[in-house]
Amino acid sequence: MTPEPSFPAGTDDSVLGPPPGCPAHDLGPGGLHRLYGPEADDLGALYEKLRAEHGNVAPVLLHNDVPIWVVLGHAENLHLVSTPSQYARDSRLWTAVQDGSAGPDHPLAPHIAWQPICSYAEGDEHLRLRGAVTGAMSTIDHRGVRRHINRATQRLVNRFCEEGRADLVGQFAEHLPMAVLCEILGMPEEYNDRMVQATRDLLKGTETAIASNEYVNGVLTQLTARRRAHPEEDFTSQLITHPAGLTDQEVTQHLWLVLLAAYEATANLIANVLRMVLTDPRFRAQLSGGQMTVPEAVEQSLWDEPPFSAVLGYFAKQDTELGGRRIRKGDGLLFGIAPGNVDPRVRPDLKADMQGNRSHLAFGGGPHECPGQDIGRAIADVGVDALLMRLPDVQLACKEDELRWRASMSSRHLVELPVRFAPNQPQDVMQQPGMRPMPQQRTDWHVSTPQPQPTAPAPQPAAADRHMPAPEPAHRLGAWQRFLRWWRGY
Repeated sequence: MTPEPSFPAGTDDSVLGPPPGCPAHDLGPGGLHRLYGPEADDLGALYEKLRAEHGNVAPVLLHNDVPIWVVLGHAENLHLVSTPSQYARDSRLWTAVQDGSAGPDHPLAPHIAWQPICSYAEGDEHLRLRGAVTGAMSTIDHRGVRRHINRATQRLVNRFCEEGRADLVGQFAEHLPMAVLCEILGMPEEYNDRMVQATRDLLKGTETAIASNEYVNGVLTQLTARRRAHPEEDFTSQLITHPAGLTDQEVTQHLWLVLLAAYEATANLIANVLRMVLTDPRFRAQLSGGQMTVPEAVEQSLWDEPPFSAVLGYFAKQDTELGGRRIRKGDGLLFGIAPGNVDPRVRPDLKADMQGNRSHLAFGGGPHECPGQDIGRAIADVGVDALLMRLPDVQLACKEDELRWRASMSSRHLVELPVRFAPNQPQDVMQQPGMRPMPQQRTDWHVSTPQPQPTAPAPQPAAADRHMPAPEPAHRLGAWQRFLRWWRGY
């Protein structure tokens, strides 16, 4: 990014610096705030400071003091992601990549490096790759998936329900999405603790992240080879057989993208919804009293604590303007999901319920909008609902201010969510909802208008018993009541 020399927060080192002892000495070159280091310990507060100082688009510094714009306004973020003629996701356009300041050795290189996948492609290539992913998504049996989510939830709860205590992050939120995604992708036998640990490890960027990434890639490569030889009715097979004609490498790369993005986002979403229910009496009361449904609670969480707080990045294809700032060709921009969701212009009262409002930025927008958002919502909706039905008395087992977080520029993870509840017995996870035996069909049921009978002498009691008319049928349940009874297995 190369701001104009006249801009007061420019990156020109020749600008007169602050006097000695001034707190501004903690700022970066040109007096810009850093999105890393001590100042970024509370990114929410930093974003609000930037909004007050610069408006809805602010100049900041990434690691190694690489300049970039962070987009803070809701409308400005929507314009950023919805205008591919001006902004692309191809990092090769970024001036910082071209001049080497954001090269392969940069700490954020894994987030910056361009890859031949639909998330970074443009034009016809984007249409080809994205079309294959969305086409495969459209074949998913959502009704069957919801049943699998419920069964997977019951299995996970069975692991700890007798103990009366659990960590709903490590024992539930981090496992449920992987169990469901492995089923959708067509590799249920690969779902195990090793797969969960490897995925969490590579997302954390630990010392063993490279080895974990190789393990996950190896699993997906083997899956691609199996389905290329023997297609089945799953997402991977649909991706392989799509008319777009993806190569094995392209299939594996997109399986990796879908698995990691969906897993990370959904695990965070489940943890955030459960934390909200357990720490906010208002939401717990509304759920218990029927004033709010679990899907509405999920949408509220997507506003207040989106699974991804920011996405790096978008890059200007030409000189343009955004939020009153001059954006030059080659500038990088950070898609600010969390600050955009709390833009005072769309949320003047942050405590107000956002029920029924899906205009948050949690799933992006424009050509690169998350194609699997409905699956993520379903996992959170069904999983949280089933968990709360199994553990209706679940309570937080620590003080709210004792909860720990692991934060980065792109997301904020709840480390653990300890709870307690009354111990109960495991349930049969193989029981299918709505599969109880039907009562024997009646043979004397008449659906007709009774015809008038001629007056006859009163019959003897025995004869009366033989010709007693059929009893009136019970009141028929409405369609919605029948659906609820079927879904809950009554």
